[in-house]
Amino acid sequence: MIAALVDTQYQDLILDIQEYLGWLQNHALPLWTHKGLDDQGAAYERLLANGEADLNCDRRVRVQARQMFVFAAAQKNHWINNGMQLVSGLDSYVHNHAKTHNSAIFAHILDKDNQVINQSHDLYDVAFFLLAYAWRYHVFNDLKALDYANKLLQQIDTDLKGQAGGWQEGSYSHQYRRQNPHMHLFEAFLTLYSVTKDAKWLAKAGEIFSLFESTFFDNKQQVLLEFFNQDWSYTDDLKGQIIEPGHMFEWVWLLRQYSLLTGTPVDNYCHVLYHKGLNYGLDKSCNLIFDQVGLNGTTLKQTKRCWPMTEWLKAALTQATYAKQSDTHEYAKDAQVALSSLTRHFLVATCSGSYIDQYGEGNQVISDLAPSSTLYHLTMAGLEAQRFIKGKSDVF
Repeated sequence: MIAALVDTQYQDLILDIQEYLGWLQNHALPLWTHKGLDDQGAAYERLLANGEADLNCDRRVRVQARQMFVFAAAQKNHWINNGMQLVSGLDSYVHNHAKTHNSAIFAHILDKDNQVINQSHDLYDVAFFLLAYAWRYHVFNDLKALDYANKLLQQIDTDLKGQAGGWQEGSYSHQYRRQNPHMHLFEAFLTLYSVTKDAKWLAKAGEIFSLFESTFFDNKQQVLLEFFNQDWSYTDDLKGQIIEPGHMFEWVWLLRQYSLLTGTPVDNYCHVLYHKGLNYGLDKSCNLIFDQVGLNGTTLKQTKRCWPMTEWLKAALTQATYAKQSDTHEYAKDAQVALSSLTRHFLVATCSGSYIDQYGEGNQVISDLAPSSTLYHLTMAGLEAQRFIKGKSDVF
């Protein structure tokens, strides 16, 4: 996709993207940097419908890492001007309250009074701290964050490396292994390579790409599977039937990033994941994405959350950029539908800058609480949308 093509053919989409970026900068980020942080600078788990923090729920430590990413990315794109201060507060909080036994991995969950209630080391958490460290290094030249990333990699390779490739879910007992934490590790490794050019990060991303090809992507069904046995074999229970269309879209975007960095052909994977995700996952009555479907395309959950919409938008935009030129227009049309539906259904919270989390079977709101963690998805979508309208083809 060259800039001239974007400028001349997609004016309506560009206007919608600009409006979305304005919402991020002028409404979402002011709300979440004001109401979403406590007096220590730590992120609350979620906001209530009135825009006030929920003071009575536990705090997942990964949310602190996600907000580190958000504020660093926002600083990089001039959406805020105090990103370093905000990231510093989050970093101080996790070191003061979530540190465990001199480990590079933080505790999993704190209670509302900032006391550790789950000391487990969790791979999903690790992935988001690695992503946060990458962006801190990228934006602020934070050498301490890069050191954290190196130590974190060393520890998961020592403590959590799993059989038959990949890593274990965490330090706790688990019946299944999942693609989801590995998908986010893939994202973090690609980002770390992009900002450091240290080949070890790309090698780690390559390990996960190999898992994607051999295990996560079911060549027979042409879908992304979620749950596996300990040896990565397919599980024949209900868990093995679950497909999340939002994750299929997420992989489309990630595979395009991997291809940009390595030259690896990913067109076929991206085409199949994208179109199967839409064919199985799209509720055409409202243009929202079902949370879960089955291997045969039946809907397992009639609910529809906010975050899969951001992943559909990212996937459509990256496909419009890198797929066959003859398909560009259709992907751009999909991106406009995804963004319009995201805006119309989810960015309509009572409090400006907040969002609806989930709709139910009858397309009624069933959760008007706004998880802080969703801001990561909304920000990532903003970054990809901004790249699209600028006609850029680099990872950042």
